[in-house]
Amino acid sequence: MTERSNDMIEDAVEGALHDLAAEAPATLLPSTLLAVGLADGYAPLDSPIGRLFVAFNGRGVSAVALADDEAAFERRFVGTFGRPIRRVGTLPGQLGRAIERRLSGDRRAPVPVDLRNATPFERAVWDKALEIPPGEVRPYGWVAAEIGRPRAARAVGSVLGRNPVPLVIPCHRVVRSDGRIGDYALGSAWKRAALMDEGLDLERLEALAHVGIRFLGSDTTRVYCLPTCRNARRIRPAHEVRFRSRVDALSAGYRPCRHCRPGAAAG
Repeated sequence: MTERSNDMIEDAVEGALHDLAAEAPATLLPSTLLAVGLADGYAPLDSPIGRLFVAFNGRGVSAVALADDEAAFERRFVGTFGRPIRRVGTLPGQLGRAIERRLSGDRRAPVPVDLRNATPFERAVWDKALEIPPGEVRPYGWVAAEIGRPRAARAVGSVLGRNPVPLVIPCHRVVRSDGRIGDYALGSAWKRAALMDEGLDLERLEALAHVGIRFLGSDTTRVYCLPTCRNARRIRPAHEVRFRSRVDALSAGYRPCRHCRPGAAAG
């Protein structure tokens, strides 16, 4: 075969390949970046405490915030995470349903979260918050003791305050060691609203905190609990015994509840 023939064949092949070529869809790059976690999408979601913006990527939910202004949410996200973000129509179906189940109190709803930059201590705190049942609260000192850092109650509070996915990780269920509600990443009013939506009797909890009552016991079972424990709520008024500290409860011959583990709470 002559050199001229070879050139003609190469030209024909190149021409055929050129005809087959097509521009990549404009959505390919954003979708790819979203899938690998190099960019995020976000969409609004109605919740018991108001309209939320939920950011996500292929790793999971990356941010949850209350906001009316999309531009402000985008600026805050980029400033915090350093990744591009864009508005999408709706959350992916399975993820959206799982978040709604989690917000309704289903702790078993599988909601993946993107916590790639979290420290081991932050992960331990957030994982422990996930164990607190809806309608119950635990003190910061309880979380600290449960993760093996009993002197780190203040650090626990700081970590919960910067939880990037509030409500999904229920940091609203952690309160001050004196039983008062305390601050919240989305605002104390929203914390109160979220707890009441879960069925927690805030008025009773705050009344007990006001007079220094930290634990409730039953004189029939001789078990003492944190005030919002599901077992404490079963105690009839005639059998309720109030304690200001663990020492008081133990001195009276009461043992700690296995559900709420009040022995981990300071005081």
